[in-house]
Amino acid sequence: MALAASRHGLAAVAPSASSASAASRVPRGGFLRFHAAPPAPLATARRVCCQSINSANVLGASSSEADEAVPVPVVMIDQDSDRDSTIVQLSFGDRLGALLDTMKALKDLGLDVKKGTVTTDSDVTQTKFHIMRFGRKVEDPDMLERIRLTVINNLLKYHPESSEKLAMGEFFGIKPPEKKVDIDIATHVVVEDDGPKRSTLYIETADRPGLLLEIIKIIADTNIDVESAEIDTEGLVAKDKFHVSYRGAKLNSSLSQVLINCLRYYLRRPETDEDSY
Repeated sequence: MALAASRHGLAAVAPSASSASAASRVPRGGFLRFHAAPPAPLATARRVCCQSINSANVLGASSSEADEAVPVPVVMIDQDSDRDSTIVQLSFGDRLGALLDTMKALKDLGLDVKKGTVTTDSDVTQTKFHIMRFGRKVEDPDMLERIRLTVINNLLKYHPESSEKLAMGEFFGIKPPEKKVDIDIATHVVVEDDGPKRSTLYIETADRPGLLLEIIKIIADTNIDVESAEIDTEGLVAKDKFHVSYRGAKLNSSLSQVLINCLRYYLRRPETDEDSY
């Protein structure tokens, strides 16, 4: 059972088998596609709970939660599961409710929130928003980064305890993370062949504001095309996967090494006004 939200509120809906196994779409040439990997298969025995939007605690943590271990927040942008909409998925243990203020903040960005779902399995609540802009998926990298930061900022506002688990807590939260990620150690870049026409670029690095735009700029400045991507923010770390190509073909070993070196250098050294690629 899931909790579905539309322009008129939330309603209980049964999970669809087709939605759980949506087929991947082949991106159209010239458009940047982002998607996140689907969540791991659920256990056979699962506890599903739905919380009313009229509940007093849907936007904040209860007093008993303060004594519990703070879970790791996860924000994902999924461009693959829904043919027409961009899906933004957020989880923070079992502490999230309907997130109506997050929905309003997304609408304030000029986005149309077509549907929202809230499902709880075991001790993890997952909230998903299906959003569109101008009647289609959100494809602009700048807007995607604004969406990501908007969701994280609302999480910090209504669940301030998440500040110590998010890299953004140092910039926007009330308490910076006690343990910071060493950029030199955390940054990993790998390029692998994915057939004759494209390669797969894996990036793992310390999260920070503007990271997505920074990565896209570095890739674009090497004249490499981004066909699609999986964007995953897990606490202090960003884990992204990009499908890339050069003139309609996979990257050769020389170009792969150039891209890896550029990404490693600039991701380990936050960009300044004097930097140029």
